Amino acid sequence: MTPSARINHLDLPRPPRPLHIATYNIHKGFSQFNRRMMVHELRERLHDLDPDILFLQEVQGLHLRHAAHHQNWPVQPQHQFLAEQNWPACAYGENMIYDHGHHGNAILSHFPIMNIHNQDVTHLKFERRGLLHCQIALGPEHRVHCVCVHLSLFGRSRLRQMDALADYIGHLEGPLIVAGDFNDWRNHLSSHLAHRLNLQEVFSGDDGRPVRSFPAALPMFRLDRIYTRGFTINQREVHHGQPWSALSDHAALSAHMSLT
Repeated sequence: MTPSARINHLDLPRPPRPLHIATYNIHKGFSQFNRRMMVHELRERLHDLDPDILFLQEVQGLHLRHAAHHQNWPVQPQHQFLAEQNWPACAYGENMIYDHGHHGNAILSHFPIMNIHNQDVTHLKFERRGLLHCQIALGPEHRVHCVCVHLSLFGRSRLRQMDALADYIGHLEGPLIVAGDFNDWRNHLSSHLAHRLNLQEVFSGDDGRPVRSFPAALPMFRLDRIYTRGFTINQREVHHGQPWSALSDHAALSAHMSLT
């Protein structure tokens, strides 16, 4: 386990069929343009959605200034606060570290997280990025690799990070889910990842383009993705508009799928 990765897990039940997953950039628990702290409402909405595995980006592990200025700022790190009473297993990989705190990616799970690794894929020092990889036990005989991704805002950095992602997961065997905020609004990288690693993008139709997911009020840009290997997709949904658009600047994506 790397110093920047933390994990909690318990013995948990066998997986349902189909598996329900979701990915969401939670914008550090604030609404669009940071107008309001929404982490409590966010927890309620995510508990209602109740995916089996939840991939989260921009998760605030610590922020001393917010804790001082917001009376109801959670005492726990956001991944633990959101997971409380619903997802007994959670993992967090801190990426951006500053004087008053840090934030990064998180994976919450109904099932045991067997191991965790936070892979540093930083290209620009002022924009630290990581790939949070967990192996999750869906049952006695089934495990799935889960990788939570948040790539750079800059095209050159995204390309290097996509290559690093492909190199990293190219060594993983068995069922795989890669989900998160790819920031790839021009869809330059989707086919690269899909073809190189034989992954299926859950929302891509005949035109091969992922779904629009930003901004949450009226999505125009295709930033968020779910890639899978070893699964059949049964159902998929984009959660945008009210009440989701009040919680974050991104829409949430979810999918129901079965192991093949």
